[in-house]
Order: sequence, then C-alpha cells, then structure tokens
Amino acid sequence: MAAEALKLYSFWRSSAAYRVRIALNLKGLAYELVPVNLAKDGGEQHSEGYHEVNPQELVPVLSHGGRLIRQTIAIIEYLEEAFDGTRLLPSTARERARARGIAQLIACDIHPLNNLRVMQYLEREFGTPQLEREHWMRHWIATGFTALEEILSDSPSTGEFCEGDMPSIADICLVPQVYNANRFAVDLAPYPTIRRIADLCLTLPAFQNARPENQPDAPPT
Repeated sequence: MAAEALKLYSFWRSSAAYRVRIALNLKGLAYELVPVNLAKDGGEQHSEGYHEVNPQELVPVLSHGGRLIRQTIAIIEYLEEAFDGTRLLPSTARERARARGIAQLIACDIHPLNNLRVMQYLEREFGTPQLEREHWMRHWIATGFTALEEILSDSPSTGEFCEGDMPSIADICLVPQVYNANRFAVDLAPYPTIRRIADLCLTLPAFQNARPENQPDAPPT
C-alpha cells in the first residue's frame, strides 16, 4: 500500500490543505500536488471534473493508489496508520486524546466559520460588506484562540509543542490557523502560548516548506 503514488488536491492559500502538506512533509512522503484554484472563474472546485473527486467541492483530497481520502483529520490519521516515519500522534491514549481534541477545536470549531464558502455565502445571500465579513472572521478566530490559549497555558501536558515536546496533529492544525489569523489582522498579543508554539513549528522544514507562499501554485510576489 505505502509504495503507491500519493496525489494531493490542494490550493496554496487553503488552511485545510496546508495541514495536509505539513503532515506529508513530517512523514517525509513524496507526493504530486494537483492545484485546484478556489478563486479562478468562480472556483475550480465547482467544476464537473473536481466534483467527481469530492462531491463537497472542497480541498484537500488525498489520492493514494486510486483511493480518495477526504477531510483533513481523516487524511492525517490515514497517513499515520499507513506510513512509517515521524509520528503524527503521541504514543499514549491520553496524549492522543488531548492532541486530537486540540486539532478538532481548530478544524471543527474555528475554521468552518471562517472558510471561503461561508464568506461567499454571507456576501451573496445577505449582502454583508467585506468589512463586516472580516469582523465576523476575527471574532470567531479570537473566540477560539481565547479558549485554546487557556487550554494550552494551564496544562502540564503542554511542552515545546501543543502536546509534549514533539509536533503532532494538534500543531499541524494550529499553524495554518495562525496563518489565517495573521492574514486577517487578528491581534495575537493575548495568545503568547499559541504564538510561541507556532513560531517554533515554523523553524522546522516540514512546516516551513508547507507554507502557502512556498507552494508552486502561489502567485508570484
């Protein structure tokens, strides 16, 4: 199974795709990147061809030997189970549960309120101006980060990273959400633990190479 080719359907600025790029890099896995431009001509994710890949018309999707795996948490756990190499989940059940909980706080509670289709819906259906849409986004990121900062700063389980001293699924989800926060000018001063961990992660090549601006489909600067 592990010898079959990996293909990642991705968009350079998608924080969900960013997570999977980090996971693939941490595992040391080579993959083919298939760009899906979410902004071009109304969004290539809505094309008939891509609808067949993912009926939700979202990125990312991981293809492995003809199998299609959707949803970032499922993809990350699949990579952990299917491939050797750096662990993406801690070694004990308690540690894994905490890392998964942090990952889901970000991926299931913060991110869905701020992704592209929500912003487009607010604009299309309610005529919500851009200023108000960005206020909505900053509010929900700050609400989630306030809770996450407390979870991280009050726990002896927090080490150099979100769970202990090795990066895990929690950090894989954290760094792209911090990227989004910076992109929309969220004040990160109230979240020193989040900032410390994200900054440390970005010193690692697996995280650095996954950054949006380092992707082949990123526009030239």
